[in-house]
Amino acid sequence: MNHEFSLTDRVVLVTGAAGLIGREVCDAFAAYGASVVLTDRGATQLEEQAARLKERHAARILPVAADVTSDADVAALFEAIEREFGRLDVQVNLAAIDAKFDAAVSAVNPTRFENFPLELWEKSVAVNATGLVRVTQAAARMMLAQKRGNIINVASTYSLVAPNQDLYKYPGEASQTFKPVDYVGTKSMVPNFTRYLATLYGRDFIRANCIVPHGVFNAHPQKFQDNFARLSPLGRMCRPEELRGPFVFLASEASSYMTGATVVVDGGWTAW
Repeated sequence: MNHEFSLTDRVVLVTGAAGLIGREVCDAFAAYGASVVLTDRGATQLEEQAARLKERHAARILPVAADVTSDADVAALFEAIEREFGRLDVQVNLAAIDAKFDAAVSAVNPTRFENFPLELWEKSVAVNATGLVRVTQAAARMMLAQKRGNIINVASTYSLVAPNQDLYKYPGEASQTFKPVDYVGTKSMVPNFTRYLATLYGRDFIRANCIVPHGVFNAHPQKFQDNFARLSPLGRMCRPEELRGPFVFLASEASSYMTGATVVVDGGWTAW
């Protein structure tokens, strides 16, 4: 393994570890030698994920169930990291929610902005924005004390461009769903929040960068895949394993002179 990409002796915390991207990048971090702290809301799911990682890799894996909207949970999470490892080298903020609706669209379409339920907006803000800040504050305090650290946030193409609502319009269907405002609004803060951290903490030897993935395949219906292919320069959705390299790169010394950057992994979606 090339030294620049090695994560040996690194402790990496991943929120949203049990999600589609989280499972993939946790495996990648362990494969490159990191000790990985898995956190998400489901304890049983995390324990099973940890067992699979230990079977595949000679890595230390610590599963800790936590809700990023809870001060007590986040405090307990960092206490567990301190107790088990005594430090935190890399913090990956993947935890997020994206409001979904039933496939059947009602006469008053709830996915359109003017009808979008504010309680769903507030729920997304609690996780995607406030939860992100809560966990990052705890990580920053630990990293400042140890005089080093690396924060990786995860945004979305919808933090760079508006959704192309034609992606959700299918031939032969009179009505359509729309990408709701909650995900767009909360993810839009991430690149600038990353720049805020990078410029604030650069002299403290703490780096901060963000990754912008898009269209990660997760058993999407064929009609969605067809629309996506038509609108994407690469003509297809992202395979989850294609995100491994960008995350390992930002977590490793290969990116040591990068901070405040937005790494776009979108198949060219934002190029036109």
